[in-house]
Amino acid sequence: MSSSILRSIARQSRSSALARSARFASTAAKQQTLKERLAELIPAEIENVKAVRAEHGKKSFGPVLVDQLYGGMRGLPALIWDGSVLDPDEGIRFRGKTIPEIQDLLPKAPGGSEPLPEGLFWLLVTGEVPTQAQVEALSKDWAARAAIPEFVEELLDRCPPTLHPMSQFSLAVTALNHDSTFAKAYQQGVSKKEYWGPAFEDCMDLIAKLPNIAGRIYRNVYGQGKVPAIDPTKDYSWNMANLLGFAEKNDFVELLRLYITIHSDHEGGNVSAHAGKLVGSALSDPFLAFAASLNGLAGPLHGLANQEVLLWLRKMQSKIGENATDEAVKEYVWSTLKNGQVVPGYGHAVLRKTDPRYSAQREFALKHLPNDPLFKLVAQVFNIVPGILLEAGKAKNPWPNVDAHSGVLLTHYGLDQMNFYTVLFGVSRAFGVAAQLIWDRALALERPKSYSTDAIKKIFAGKN
Repeated sequence: MSSSILRSIARQSRSSALARSARFASTAAKQQTLKERLAELIPAEIENVKAVRAEHGKKSFGPVLVDQLYGGMRGLPALIWDGSVLDPDEGIRFRGKTIPEIQDLLPKAPGGSEPLPEGLFWLLVTGEVPTQAQVEALSKDWAARAAIPEFVEELLDRCPPTLHPMSQFSLAVTALNHDSTFAKAYQQGVSKKEYWGPAFEDCMDLIAKLPNIAGRIYRNVYGQGKVPAIDPTKDYSWNMANLLGFAEKNDFVELLRLYITIHSDHEGGNVSAHAGKLVGSALSDPFLAFAASLNGLAGPLHGLANQEVLLWLRKMQSKIGENATDEAVKEYVWSTLKNGQVVPGYGHAVLRKTDPRYSAQREFALKHLPNDPLFKLVAQVFNIVPGILLEAGKAKNPWPNVDAHSGVLLTHYGLDQMNFYTVLFGVSRAFGVAAQLIWDRALALERPKSYSTDAIKKIFAGKN
């Protein structure tokens, strides 16, 4: 072959290589980060909100009953949050998508079948389903931000193991305020139009650092040894599982991916979400706002419900034994009601069907642990309790909610320290709270009006 032909082939080869490089560079250039996409969305959404307010702002939006004011604003239409809406018949929708839809649409880990929470966060923030590459980039970004300050490590290490894990969690998150980007930017006079940028950075840091905080609390309290390092090649849930000492159990990692996703958000008016929104509206940085969320989540009427379910199931199991008959389960349920107690995990203030979050966990259990004795009892209760509650007239909605299942799944894989369950819930809820805080800094503050009892009397004096 002549030298001229060889030179021609070489030139063609270089030309092809340059063309491939150009294509790859073009593809990479089009791959937006979450912050870049958000910077495009915010101006358009601000104009959208202005248009809605201009057209509908002076219109009445439903009646306000005095009972709602005294009943803790239950059912009062008073907040805007696009991230999730609880439909009485369909359950929670994340940016309009049901849980089965997000299980199908969101990117998965290699070899996994459950949605990655990174994808859910992208969806909550933008309303868009991310690509696999965008989710992987978010995983790497969080891993790079995951380290917690040395003084926060020392703070946690000095906590007595008798201090409740949620108290330690709230303490550590509050201390992260020391390095708040938003607080520093505010002190330096950042424009209101730019509030969302430093708030975004704080929210990204917040979510990224929670596994290290939770893992350190878990190992300190329950004697599990030194906290391992974050693996930058792994996803958020794998690292969380590894910090807890469960990464070798692939099914547990999959469970965490599902758990964090379905517990991430539940409208803007529940205690943890509303607390974060309200405190953030004072321009407290996201660390302080989320610490308030955690303090609300720690309450027995919010984040402790799954513990109550697990305690009730274990108490039943100890009395009637494993593999008990349906009749034995029915008798125990009736005895619970006759003793003036409720059946924990059943009933919901809004839902009028089985909670889709319960159904997602049930499907996971049927796939991964169908023969677990405690799951079998959960399945029996699922088939028996609704009928009894309807017969007893104890609930408008006799169907199970999310808390009726999660404790059993965690226990199956060896995570049976119930006081820690709310910490896992808190890690999950950060996704929804953070997404809302970012948008609130771009759009709105919260300033509700309150009335005294005397004012209520005067308003209705002389009126029928």
